[in-house]
Amino acid sequence: MSSLLALTLAATLAAAPPPVLTLEDALIQARKENLDLKAAQARLRQADTASRKAWAGYLPTITVGAAIVRNSNAAVIPPGPLGPEPVVIQPLVQRQFQAELRQAIIAPQLWAGIQAAYKSETVAALNVEQARREILFGVAQAYYGAAAQAQAVTVQERLVELNGARSKDTKVRFDAGTVTRVALLRAEQDLSRAEQDLIRARNALASAKLVLTTLLALDSPDFEVAPPPEPQVPVKTESEVLVERSLEQRADVAAARETTELARINKRGVWFSYLPTVGLTGTWRIANAAGFAGRADVWLITLGANWTLWDGGLREANLADTSAKIVEAQANARKAELTAREEVKRSQLDLESALANRLKAEQTVELARESQRLTDVSFKAGVATYLEVADANTALTNAEIGLVSERLQASVAALRLLRSVGAFEARPLDSDLKDENAVPPTVQPLPGATEQNPAQMQQPEQSQPEQPQPAPQP
Repeated sequence: MSSLLALTLAATLAAAPPPVLTLEDALIQARKENLDLKAAQARLRQADTASRKAWAGYLPTITVGAAIVRNSNAAVIPPGPLGPEPVVIQPLVQRQFQAELRQAIIAPQLWAGIQAAYKSETVAALNVEQARREILFGVAQAYYGAAAQAQAVTVQERLVELNGARSKDTKVRFDAGTVTRVALLRAEQDLSRAEQDLIRARNALASAKLVLTTLLALDSPDFEVAPPPEPQVPVKTESEVLVERSLEQRADVAAARETTELARINKRGVWFSYLPTVGLTGTWRIANAAGFAGRADVWLITLGANWTLWDGGLREANLADTSAKIVEAQANARKAELTAREEVKRSQLDLESALANRLKAEQTVELARESQRLTDVSFKAGVATYLEVADANTALTNAEIGLVSERLQASVAALRLLRSVGAFEARPLDSDLKDENAVPPTVQPLPGATEQNPAQMQQPEQSQPEQPQPAPQP
């Protein structure tokens, strides 16, 4: 009985449908498990040590050391004028211990180094934030592609089912002598072509799910993708308004600006290297020889200054190098701003084109449905031929597949616009970008979005296209 129960349970589990992955689930999984994101966060933790390393040169340094030395000869002053006891100058086996404390008091070059370290941490955090946004945008783009491919598979399966029924019906009618062999060959060709298209669609879906599996660091692509929400963005917002928002919110633009400031700080550090440095050193030693002082231990405090007057031209070369780096950073910052401006305007144009194409695709589907309906009516009235009905059904299926593609293009174009403005998976740049647990909203409102139509991810109504029926018997 237990074996039967186990077999029944195993069959139930085997027949269980695969889990359904939503866009929100995919983004949550990517935030936790995406390997590129983990590597970027690890790089940020590495960069976060820069300030501590810089402060290490200014904070006190304590060192201790000990040694045992076997000398070739001992040096001892016998009792006499120096005292009643012998004075050991150098024992045969010498044991000594030393502790030393060093503290920089005035170190101008270190001041600039500490400031540059903090600035480099800021640049690293902005670069990782930009990488995080790009990774999650790639996940969303892959998800939309997989969902669109899944819809295309559904349409192709419907076409195969339709052509299969039509092929069987045509075979029966051919055997009855009511249709020609050309009609039978046409039906078989349509079924074969639909089956090939279905295989290609399923392989494309499997490939898209493999890409998504890699991005989410999953073990198996055994999941289904749910229809994703459609990004709603204000299309009529002025480009300059979006550009202004982009220049304020994009992490790559902010990183380029901070890199320019970092280059200026590094040049300031070179100028500071012309100034003297002042430091304090304290030393305590103890040995097994009293020496002339008559004590086994001795301490000393040294206040010293160091001023490099000429270093062979190294500082002058560093000044020229840092000056060139400032020019380079300024050029990169300007390029980042121009790139952001270009991406925003191009994304707006692409979105307008994609929405227009989607509208045309919707109209094409409606026309194809009406054409299929009229052709079916004409066939029943004996006016249309069987091949015309088949052509109408195929045209409707192609129109539905085209609509699926145009919906995907429109959704991806909207995502690109949100990304170019810095509103997709974007944490505020003035927040703690080093906090890995801070999760921003998927989409932030864009300028021009009203309360009734915010720039947010909204679930579209999934309208199911009418399934064309096989041609009836005359």
